[in-house]
Amino acid sequence: MSAEIVNLRQYRKANRRAEKERQASINREKHGRTKGEKLAQSEERKRDERLMDGAYLGESEPGRDDDNP
Repeated sequence: MSAEIVNLRQYRKANRRAEKERQASINREKHGRTKGEKLAQSEERKRDERLMDGAYLGESEPGRDDDNP
């Protein structure tokens, strides 16, 4: 019964490479969007903000002086 001999330096390097590839995959999912997708999301966000501002029922927003022209 003989154990498999493992070079720890190579094992550590392989683990580091695998971890970097895993992190790269996560980053590609998170940040890998096309310009069109980014623009569409930005426009949707602006549209939602306008909708929420138009539906505001309060007298005035905090920190905003609508009484003074």
